[in-house]
Amino acid sequence: MTDGRPTPDQEALSKIDTTVPHSARIWNYWMGGKDNYEVDRVAGDAYREIAPNIETMARASRTYLIRTVTFVARERGIRQFLDIGTGLPTYDNTHEVAQKAAPDSRIVYVDNDPLVLRHAQALLTSTPEGVTDYVDADLHDPEAILESAGRILDFGKPVALMLMGILGHIQDYEKAKSIVSRLQAALPSGSYFVHYDSTDTDEELKRAQDGYDDTGAVPYVLRSPAQLAAYYEGLELLDPGIVSCPLWRPESGTSPTPTDVYGGVAHKP
Repeated sequence: MTDGRPTPDQEALSKIDTTVPHSARIWNYWMGGKDNYEVDRVAGDAYREIAPNIETMARASRTYLIRTVTFVARERGIRQFLDIGTGLPTYDNTHEVAQKAAPDSRIVYVDNDPLVLRHAQALLTSTPEGVTDYVDADLHDPEAILESAGRILDFGKPVALMLMGILGHIQDYEKAKSIVSRLQAALPSGSYFVHYDSTDTDEELKRAQDGYDDTGAVPYVLRSPAQLAAYYEGLELLDPGIVSCPLWRPESGTSPTPTDVYGGVAHKP
């Protein structure tokens, strides 16, 4: 029984625009997920025709997430994760990876996409020892994110701040740097910054991105590895530095092929 008012799930569905492609849904498509629409598949196929490596990039970014989250949880003892711009759930999501390494991990996802909100219930699974929660907030307002996340996370203890493939959506570079700086400032000593973004290191990728941006979707700015390095200023960058994601501490015995997604992990002293 209801009082006639729309439920949060119905409100989220009403805000989904299926006439314009959306990056989270296209990424979901490239990752083999099913939470996408025809407009996303058309845009994803058009992108892939110009930059055929994009699907490899998408899957490499998830493998990188698995390695980095496992590392900070298992090797560095991090038990709190703030994952901003989480996107749609596919496989080996942050909470699953973190709680596999450390069952008492606490994870807060942040996004403001209505389809992600609709799927929040799928994200809100947790081990009995840990916590998983979802915050509906905009990266352009880091203070609001921190305030909401602070109800679940203890910012008196180390936190892993994760900005995975999201900063390219902040079109103004100086604003992107400011947002990162403000988020990092709230982290206590001993915290970690975990990040990746697609780069401007391939001409095919740049042409494909230009075509995507012309569809009316929210643009994504490809930046140079040197520009990405500014996000880590004031932190202790761990070896091997900011590198193509497959080259960040690859599994022993593997021969990874570089892609045009770069990232790194840094420690806040």
